[in-house]
Amino acid sequence: MMPLTGAIAAGNCAVIKPSEVSSAAAELVEKLIPKYLDQDCFTVINGGVEETQCLLKNCKFDKIFYTGGSAVGKLVMEAAAKNLTRVTLELGGKSPCYIDKDSDLEMVTKRISWGKFANAGQTCVAPDYILCHPDIQDELIKRFKETLFDFYGEDPKESPDYARIVNKKHFNRLKSLMKNGTCAIGGETDESENYIAPTVITGVKPTDPLMENEVFGPLLPIVDIESLDDAIDFINDRDKPLALYIFSNDKSKVQRIMNNTSSGGFLANDTVVHAAVTTLPFGGVGGSGMGAYHGKFSFDSFSHKKGCVLKKQSMESFNSMRYPPYEEKRFGWLRWLIEAKEQSYDKLSDVPPLLSPFL
Repeated sequence: MMPLTGAIAAGNCAVIKPSEVSSAAAELVEKLIPKYLDQDCFTVINGGVEETQCLLKNCKFDKIFYTGGSAVGKLVMEAAAKNLTRVTLELGGKSPCYIDKDSDLEMVTKRISWGKFANAGQTCVAPDYILCHPDIQDELIKRFKETLFDFYGEDPKESPDYARIVNKKHFNRLKSLMKNGTCAIGGETDESENYIAPTVITGVKPTDPLMENEVFGPLLPIVDIESLDDAIDFINDRDKPLALYIFSNDKSKVQRIMNNTSSGGFLANDTVVHAAVTTLPFGGVGGSGMGAYHGKFSFDSFSHKKGCVLKKQSMESFNSMRYPPYEEKRFGWLRWLIEAKEQSYDKLSDVPPLLSPFL
């Protein structure tokens, strides 16, 4: 609904296509939109791949905003390119979380667990994997166990605060990823409920399937890393993530990883909360998408900045100096215009507003 808010604020009509994966939410959106918004300006189209393809093929939009996976994002962009339609793509990606050896691991595990296991990991900015030195791994696992017990009790399956996987397809996908590495915490599943316990996995290799695509679930792999420089290289060897997290008390290390990596967003010593700051742009870069929204950026996303100049029909005697034929007496005036344009903006402030259309 946040992109729709931006579209409305900027004065647009809109077609809303909810994800077929969240069918109950899609039905609710289809029910509520006509109840509260002008049906001549806003409509909801529910359905799957066929309906989406039909929309992209047969409708010429001024702007397309898509949230989802990169594979479909590429198809959306390809379809939009046929009409040169602008797109904003919010695609997620594998958001890394680097933990420095000097960190307070009790605090770290609470903030990571909250960001990772909320909605059973099914959020686009959830920490996807951890990078840390092997020396702190045992203590980190211990603290994760304590934190997850505090959050969800002895059996997370019985906790009213722990979610389920959205459907059977994604349950089976996540279950197959658990074959990589060792489940140091969790690993329990219940197919009848699409339940997967909060799971921390060690012994993960960079080439494992678990590390190839966005997890989008309650599986948290830990990758051994020797140094901050190695972490930076590891991150830069992969697609640019939607978010990048670091836990460290060393400001120089925070600055170094921020300056030497590229990501949609960056957050030090916490997870996810940067997405709630509406004065910041939220969006991806490279493999995690393009464009940004939230707050005023949502308005800008659905707007076109049109430059306009309104002139009068008078002063034609002055304007005639720019018309050919270019006699010698006009060259001095033209040279002055060219030189004025090359001056700094401070000096341009001395140029009469009347001449600004010529510069």
